[in-house]
Amino acid sequence: MMKNLPTTSRDDFLFPKTPYHGQDYLQGFLFNSNLQEFTHRVGYISALHSNGKLSSQQAYHYIEQLWDKIELSPPKPWRSSK
Repeated sequence: MMKNLPTTSRDDFLFPKTPYHGQDYLQGFLFNSNLQEFTHRVGYISALHSNGKLSSQQAYHYIEQLWDKIELSPPKPWRSSK
Protein backbone atom coordinates (compact mmCIF):
# COMPACT_ATOMS: atom_id res chain seq x y z
CA MET A 1 0.00 0.00 0.00
CA MET A 2 2.76 2.48 0.94
CA LYS A 3 4.81 1.35 -2.06
CA ASN A 4 2.59 3.29 -4.46
CA LEU A 5 2.86 6.62 -2.63
CA PRO A 6 5.27 9.26 -3.93
CA THR A 7 8.39 9.63 -1.79
CA THR A 8 7.34 13.02 -0.40
CA SER A 9 3.95 11.69 0.73
CA ARG A 10 5.60 8.69 2.36
CA ASP A 11 8.12 10.94 4.13
CA ASP A 12 5.35 13.26 5.30
CA PHE A 13 3.50 10.26 6.70
CA LEU A 14 6.52 8.70 8.41
CA PHE A 15 8.20 11.93 9.53
CA PRO A 16 5.48 14.56 10.06
CA LYS A 17 6.72 18.04 10.92
CA THR A 18 4.74 20.64 12.77
CA PRO A 19 5.46 24.35 12.35
CA TYR A 20 7.25 26.31 15.06
CA HIS A 21 5.32 29.20 16.62
CA GLY A 22 7.80 30.44 19.22
CA GLN A 23 9.34 33.88 19.70
CA ASP A 24 13.06 33.35 19.04
CA TYR A 25 12.48 31.91 15.59
CA LEU A 26 15.91 30.67 14.46
CA GLN A 27 17.05 29.06 17.70
CA GLY A 28 13.59 27.81 18.55
CA PHE A 29 13.13 26.41 15.06
CA LEU A 30 16.42 24.50 15.22
CA PHE A 31 15.65 23.10 18.65
CA ASN A 32 12.10 22.19 17.62
CA SER A 33 13.42 20.36 14.57
CA ASN A 34 15.99 18.46 16.65
CA LEU A 35 13.36 17.59 19.26
CA GLN A 36 10.93 16.30 16.63
CA GLU A 37 13.63 14.08 15.15
CA PHE A 38 14.43 12.80 18.65
CA THR A 39 10.81 11.96 19.39
CA HIS A 40 10.32 10.17 16.06
CA ARG A 41 13.37 8.01 16.61
CA VAL A 42 12.40 7.22 20.20
CA GLY A 43 9.01 6.17 18.86
CA TYR A 44 10.64 3.74 16.44
CA ILE A 45 12.95 2.39 19.14
CA SER A 46 9.97 1.91 21.47
CA ALA A 47 8.05 0.06 18.78
CA LEU A 48 11.01 -2.22 18.06
CA HIS A 49 11.38 -2.92 21.78
CA SER A 50 7.65 -3.62 22.18
CA ASN A 51 7.75 -6.09 19.30
CA GLY A 52 10.76 -7.90 20.75
CA LYS A 53 13.22 -6.76 18.07
CA LEU A 54 15.36 -4.86 20.62
CA SER A 55 16.21 -5.79 24.18
CA SER A 56 15.60 -3.29 26.98
CA GLN A 57 19.34 -2.67 27.23
CA GLN A 58 19.65 -1.99 23.50
CA ALA A 59 16.65 0.35 23.51
CA TYR A 60 18.04 2.24 26.51
CA HIS A 61 21.45 2.51 24.85
CA TYR A 62 19.99 3.88 21.60
CA ILE A 63 17.80 6.40 23.42
CA GLU A 64 20.75 7.46 25.57
CA GLN A 65 22.80 8.09 22.41
CA LEU A 66 19.97 10.16 20.92
CA TRP A 67 19.69 12.19 24.13
CA ASP A 68 23.44 12.84 24.16
CA LYS A 69 23.16 14.06 20.57
CA ILE A 70 20.34 16.47 21.42
CA GLU A 71 22.25 17.67 24.49
CA LEU A 72 25.23 18.58 22.30
CA SER A 73 23.22 20.31 19.59
CA PRO A 74 22.61 24.02 20.01
CA PRO A 75 20.53 25.79 21.11
CA LYS A 76 19.58 24.74 24.59
CA PRO A 77 16.53 26.78 25.59
CA TRP A 78 16.39 25.22 29.06
CA ARG A 79 19.86 26.69 29.68
CA SER A 80 18.96 30.15 28.45
CA SER A 81 20.83 33.10 29.94
CA LYS A 82 17.71 35.29 29.79
